[in-house]
Amino acid sequence: MIIAETNFVAVIIGIKEIWQNWKGFLSSLWRDYLNHHFKVGAAEFELSSLIGGLIILILAVLLSRTLSRLFERQITKKAYLEPGLRYTLARLTQYIIIALGALWALKFAFSIDLTSIAVLFTALSVGIGFGLRDIASDLAGGFILLFERPVRVGDRITIGNDEGDVQSINLRTTIIMTNNRISIIVPNSKMVKDRLINWSYGDPRARLSIPLKVDTTCNIELVTSTLLKAAEGVDNVLEDPPPKVQFMDLADWSNDFRLLVWTNRPRRHVQIRSDINYRIEQLFSESGLKTAFPLTQVRIRDGAVQFDTGGKLMARQKANKAEKLESSDEPAGTGEVDSYNDDGDVSAADD
Repeated sequence: MIIAETNFVAVIIGIKEIWQNWKGFLSSLWRDYLNHHFKVGAAEFELSSLIGGLIILILAVLLSRTLSRLFERQITKKAYLEPGLRYTLARLTQYIIIALGALWALKFAFSIDLTSIAVLFTALSVGIGFGLRDIASDLAGGFILLFERPVRVGDRITIGNDEGDVQSINLRTTIIMTNNRISIIVPNSKMVKDRLINWSYGDPRARLSIPLKVDTTCNIELVTSTLLKAAEGVDNVLEDPPPKVQFMDLADWSNDFRLLVWTNRPRRHVQIRSDINYRIEQLFSESGLKTAFPLTQVRIRDGAVQFDTGGKLMARQKANKAEKLESSDEPAGTGEVDSYNDDGDVSAADD
């Protein structure tokens, strides 16, 4: 019992001595290092205040993420707010908290007032204007997208050769998810300056145009009725306004039509076109209609053409003028003989 009490007293004395040593060490650290004044140019600061400012900035970033998520959950319950507006409000809340936290951290770390901070940001803006113009334009584009909202989260857009759904609008870039589940990262300046198609903007209805070239021998009325029939019963194609066929042009080797249909699901325009094209091909086969293809006319001077046993087109030297006139159905003096193959798509002429 006496031995146990003796050991306990020894432990207490040891802890007290350790605490005294650490207390002296911490006091020396605080006095000589953490509370020591440093001077960089005209700015004076202490290491302790600098660490405190860094902690404030980290807490501001963490707090901004937490509060923006809570705020987004709360406004999600408001049925009258669209998803794009909810996302914009949540993002702006996050940016405001980070900006206020950064100002507070600078004030705590360097003991400077807002006027000095304004001068600092002015100097930074000059540097950005000269050296970081692209990044500055991307940042400005991000704020334009969040406030003006020509493109919103969830919209279906086509920019250049890329098409997909807007997944997120960040401060510098916009993330687009394609149908192949590939994320495309687009700078915000490109979203603001370049021409793009927003399939989800404004009126939810959109008109789709499906062009078609038909053989000139086909009956025009039959083509029109067949195209209208091809649009019937296709998913996501509206009956009001009804589909419409337009006869666009009488070309050299085709009659050009286009089928116009309306849909309230414009983001599915690729699948709608595919479904209609499948029906057009089926109905054209059943009706005996033919689509047109280009015809090429070949004219050979100082020679003639013939087909070999394999069906290949070959050229031979021109015979003398007498043989040429005897083999021609045209009267003498025309100086030209035309010959066509079975399909009528190749012509050869001699001078």
